[in-house]
Amino acid sequence: DPRQIARVMPANTRAVIDAHSWKRPAIFDWLQERGNIEDAEMFRTFNCGIGMVIAVPATLADQACDVLRDNGEDARVIGTVESQSGPSDVDIRI
Repeated sequence: DPRQIARVMPANTRAVIDAHSWKRPAIFDWLQERGNIEDAEMFRTFNCGIGMVIAVPATLADQACDVLRDNGEDARVIGTVESQSGPSDVDIRI
């Protein structure tokens, strides 16, 4: 749920998630098709293949991914954090 990401971010920031940065498991395509579910609702209700999000400074992203992969995780950069005015927010680019 993108709201969970926004909950832990400081005000005046927005997480921009690229939904094409990972391969969504086929079960989510099946659920979306069978349930006639909008993209935004899919991301609100299901993780769509992302089990955990870890935010690190951009300068440490590669190192963090390497450490996670060395420990058996499928880690990748899925987005960025940008400045904005107002409360924290998440923008999923589909």
